[in-house]
Amino acid sequence: MKLYILEDETRILEHLLHILNKISYIQVIGSSAEVAKASKEIPELKPDLILADIRLKDGDSFRLFDELGAEDFQVIFLTAYDQYAIQALNMGSFGYLLKPIDEKALTTMLDKCFHHRKQEAFDRQQLAVARDQYLAQGIGASKRIALKSLEYIEIVPMEDIIYCKSDRGYTTFYLNNKREILVSKGLKEYESLLTPFGFLRCHQSYMVNFQYVIKYYREGYLQMQTKEQIPVSSRKKEEVLRYLENIA
Repeated sequence: MKLYILEDETRILEHLLHILNKISYIQVIGSSAEVAKASKEIPELKPDLILADIRLKDGDSFRLFDELGAEDFQVIFLTAYDQYAIQALNMGSFGYLLKPIDEKALTTMLDKCFHHRKQEAFDRQQLAVARDQYLAQGIGASKRIALKSLEYIEIVPMEDIIYCKSDRGYTTFYLNNKREILVSKGLKEYESLLTPFGFLRCHQSYMVNFQYVIKYYREGYLQMQTKEQIPVSSRKKEEVLRYLENIA
């Protein structure tokens, strides 16, 4: 697991490296004491996980991750101030640790993070198998899905869904009749249901119906028939390209 460190206190950085060097599955690929430097290195190095101090000399890491987007890596925040805990967790971080960093606490959290990523990889494999079976069997995309809003449950043909967008535990379904349906579940709840019917998770926050995709731009987004541009995360780029090759 590739790890990047964002920390401006030399003593703490050395302590972290001492701990991390004992963990066989961790590969430290870089570190920085500055937000400006990290903003350039993180997209290039593509870490799986970042250990990040919150307050740095040239800014704070909350703002950095807001700008970069945190869908392509996990974050464990390091802070001397417990008041930042809620903000860190609301941002979607894997967790936070209070300074001074306890070796056992850090190791335990890294283990959880590592196994979480392994489970994600397994889930992606299972979804790929389901999609391949669907394509091989030529199943018609006439199935329907029950979407539960606050007011009612609506039965929607899957072929009518253009794409789905997730935000803070809610998912909005965008339909081909220009309607939107908001449900109080995250996108992961629907991923296994939709994948066998021509849908693909192209981003942490987006899942698209490839029936409506007309172009893929190498800058990292999909052009839909309805003119929306849907982002493709760097982690999903290869999967999107493989999918396009299979339907070509």
